[in-house]
Amino acid sequence: MNLQLTGLHLEVTPALRDYVTSKLTRISNHFDHVIDVKVTMSVEKLAQKVEATLHVPGNDLHAACEGENMYSAIDMLTDKLDRQVVKHKEKHADHHKSHGAVKHQTINTEDLN
Repeated sequence: MNLQLTGLHLEVTPALRDYVTSKLTRISNHFDHVIDVKVTMSVEKLAQKVEATLHVPGNDLHAACEGENMYSAIDMLTDKLDRQVVKHKEKHADHHKSHGAVKHQTINTEDLN
């Protein structure tokens, strides 16, 4: 998983970088096929904003959060992304049961006579 952190009107400190990477490991625990993540952190007056885009096979997932503290905004963001990843994973899971449908079952000709 490639991680790209960007700060607008904000310096991305090693503590923020470590916090974001530790939170995003929860997402990679749910879904292994995350290609890359782009996280943008910005400060506008009293609002701390965090936006992230996850690139997964077949889709791009985007979430944005705003809070008065950057760490709480990152927590809310990872919660949103986690729910989106789980929903994406369930959508693309193979729901077909092998040989469970009637059309895939073998017919015993001895029972018909």
